[in-house]
Amino acid sequence: MTALTARELADRLSGELEGDGARRVDGVAPAGSAGPGDLTYASTRRYLEALRESGRPGVVLLPPEVSHEAGDAAVIRVPDPERAFAAAVRLLLPESGSEPGVHPAARVSDGAELGEDVAVAPFAVVESGAHVGRGSRIGGHALVESGAEIGADCSVGHGCTVHGCATLGDRVVLRPGVRVGAEGYGYVEDEEGLPARMPHVGGCVIGDDVEIGANSTVDRGSLEDTVIGAHTKIDNLVHVGHNVHVGRGCMIVAQVGIAGSARVGDGVEVGGQAGISGHLEIGDGARIAAQAGVIGDVPAGEEYSGYPARPHRQALRASAAQLRLPELLETVRRLKERIEVLEAEEET
Repeated sequence: MTALTARELADRLSGELEGDGARRVDGVAPAGSAGPGDLTYASTRRYLEALRESGRPGVVLLPPEVSHEAGDAAVIRVPDPERAFAAAVRLLLPESGSEPGVHPAARVSDGAELGEDVAVAPFAVVESGAHVGRGSRIGGHALVESGAEIGADCSVGHGCTVHGCATLGDRVVLRPGVRVGAEGYGYVEDEEGLPARMPHVGGCVIGDDVEIGANSTVDRGSLEDTVIGAHTKIDNLVHVGHNVHVGRGCMIVAQVGIAGSARVGDGVEVGGQAGISGHLEIGDGARIAAQAGVIGDVPAGEEYSGYPARPHRQALRASAAQLRLPELLETVRRLKERIEVLEAEEET
């Protein structure tokens, strides 16, 4: 942990300081449990209430319009406390990079191409014909196959596989266990009507500043490339099928599945465990709720939820109606009994 004063933090975050600028910060904590040496932030009413009830932070990040009795804490006013807190954490807790060089227990083929300051951890394998850009880090037990292209300042986590068809831009982060460029799920019938594998010959292109969470898989294309646009963030346990195109700046949460040849626009948000069928179009800025089952195109800017996925308000009305089904069925049963009584009376 790097210790900084409140004034140093305010200068680095371009914030307005109130209170003791000499107060030192050597930790970070939530609003409700921050101590005298900690930095915290409050951007919502819930966080402010936690701060008032139990928090005694050394320094707190607050938006300009929020009134708060900070006591002896220093306050730094910033437009977006959450964003500023993330930047502050990076200042206080800088990531520890591996020392450049190839560990003696790693295996780097003579025909592999390593840029300056590359670090290769124990038991990693970089095959002949692979290229690893300047400042990138290859974690232990990772495999970089022949033909793979990894850009500058990338981080390939422990146990990852970067297949030979994959091209990674700069500053790409692959968390442990990621598979990039594996063959997708594609079969044709053979002469006996049994499934036979369709060879995949397309590539897998990962844009700059993409992060892919642990144990996620991005398949290579069958004929064309699978593409993940720059600045997109993918959570753990996500599967992106062959030929999928994901746009720039998307947020894809854990356990999402995107089937082959789907097109996902820029700035799309996909909630956890949602499924997107193949060959669909998800427009720019669309939002897909958690556990949604998307079986049709989604227009740009729309919010869809439920199964089958539909506009969110429609899905809410359908859910509300479903909750009333037992009551409606009981009403129908009573009406049916009443009709039967009336019919019996008419017959007599």
